[in-house]
Amino acid sequence: MNLREPLPIPEVGAMKRAGTKIVMVTAYDHPSARLASEAGVDLILVGDSAGNNVLGYDTTVPVTMDEAVMLTGAVARAKPRALVIGDMPFGSFQASDADAVANAVRLVKAGADGVKLEGAGPMVSRVRAIVGAGIPVMGHLGLTPQSATMLGGMKAQGQTAATARRLLDDARELESAGCFTLVLESVPARIGALVSQELRIPTIGIGAGPGCDGQVLVWHDLLGINEGAAPRFVKRYADVAGEIRRGLETFAADVRSGAYPADEHEYKIAGEELRAFEADLRDGGDPS
Repeated sequence: MNLREPLPIPEVGAMKRAGTKIVMVTAYDHPSARLASEAGVDLILVGDSAGNNVLGYDTTVPVTMDEAVMLTGAVARAKPRALVIGDMPFGSFQASDADAVANAVRLVKAGADGVKLEGAGPMVSRVRAIVGAGIPVMGHLGLTPQSATMLGGMKAQGQTAATARRLLDDARELESAGCFTLVLESVPARIGALVSQELRIPTIGIGAGPGCDGQVLVWHDLLGINEGAAPRFVKRYADVAGEIRRGLETFAADVRSGAYPADEHEYKIAGEELRAFEADLRDGGDPS
């Protein structure tokens, strides 16, 4: 049996104390999780960003709990060394502590090592309840896409002294509630660094500058699968969309020209068996 030995949760905090940068990527399926683990990433976030990257939604908001469970299970079955964090979709935790715990349990049963949820304020109670149920929680502050409308759209946060102060206060509340790490999204680099310095738990930045304790990017952004406009913090490390397109174009050309399949792609039949079958076709008899 291939028993999985994921990165221990306490090791994530130890990485901050040692000054070792934490690497997290999103992944939404089995082969992607396997590749991420083989590449040595520390955490895999099964993000609700699947909504607008693989499920065809315009935003993350329509993602359902059933979809989150399905995607988390696919990633977990790759048995990655990386920690698997299941993202709690919109509507799965906002209503009550009981709902939050029940849905976090669903993600853990699907294979998650912990869960992520957005926000602070009333959500601090949700974090405390989930942690109390024995499930590690990753917080998420700054730009929180599930509530982007209330924030004025998908834009940077913490750009005034007052909002930066609120961000730090919220981060401290989440730390006190038991979060083991915290995503900071789309905040000024200096604010990301200062918040990171003030916390005991690690921060993982996405558009929050190099002063965070780690970094995360969306799979489809960093690998160049998404080719349209991207947030300014995105760096494309590959041209996977181009490679896929070239491969498909070559396949189509080979099929149309007859170059594929070639002899090496064929299964063979013994000569006498083929002759018997051909005779059967001619005579209408039974080759046996």
